[in-house]
Amino acid sequence: MARGATSVVMERFDAAHSLALIERHRVTHSQWVPSMFVRMLKLPEAERTRYDLSSHVTAIHAAAPCPIPVKQAMIDWWGPILLEYYGGTESNGLTLINTGEWLQHRGSVGRPVVGMLHIVGEDGADLPPGETGTVYFSDGPPFEYFNDPERTAEAYNERGWSTLGDIGYLDGDGYLYLTDRRSFTIISGGVNIYPQEIENLLITHPKVADVAVVGVPSEEFGEEVKAVVQPLAMTDAGDALAGDLIAFARQHLAAIKVPRSIDFMEALPRHPTGKLYKRLLKDRYWGRRDSRIV
Repeated sequence: MARGATSVVMERFDAAHSLALIERHRVTHSQWVPSMFVRMLKLPEAERTRYDLSSHVTAIHAAAPCPIPVKQAMIDWWGPILLEYYGGTESNGLTLINTGEWLQHRGSVGRPVVGMLHIVGEDGADLPPGETGTVYFSDGPPFEYFNDPERTAEAYNERGWSTLGDIGYLDGDGYLYLTDRRSFTIISGGVNIYPQEIENLLITHPKVADVAVVGVPSEEFGEEVKAVVQPLAMTDAGDALAGDLIAFARQHLAAIKVPRSIDFMEALPRHPTGKLYKRLLKDRYWGRRDSRIV
């Protein structure tokens, strides 16, 4: 926009129409979220391949971690043009990774280009590579939440490092891998379960268009895993598909991570930008009425 380039803006995302727009306007650069990739990949093969995308040289994506099979499928389709970043509107830090780096560090969201990364344990100490904790940035721009000093204080630790509330780990080369958001962690029988791993698996099922995994009340374990699924065809919603999805999860996940139940929705509560309002889903099961959209 700053350079005066033409911008093609869709009022509402449609997978096939977005490909048609790239062809029609000879789009060179684009920005996406992973749920858009999923919907394009689940178009019929003939529909996906009918458009000329040769003008397309850079596809930026962010907003949520992209499941490894989804990103690999996009690279196989579009070529090595994907560029991923991790950061927030708080602008306290930023990571970046190109396709070549990602193929060497599959699943990573990159290394910092703004600020320095730290993985911090529950005791406040720095964790070594490979260990999971809260992601903090140091040496980045300071920020505060408007008229919310309490939330601002919660975002900083005693060393002045700030966090967006995400959980992850670093590899030996300093690349960041996101596990989930701290607020979405499910604690079942004293074990931490990260919904993102389960969501990343279930979204690869051929009959699933969108999915969110939340913790719901359990008398025995405190919380248990529930998957809320938007099927590709709502006519598939029912006990048979729920059974298939649970069986699919059992093939790939530890038993404690397998959803105990599946609910179906025509559409998950997402902002037009692709952001999932998971808190709205979770609060349906916990009976809360005063939650903020986060």
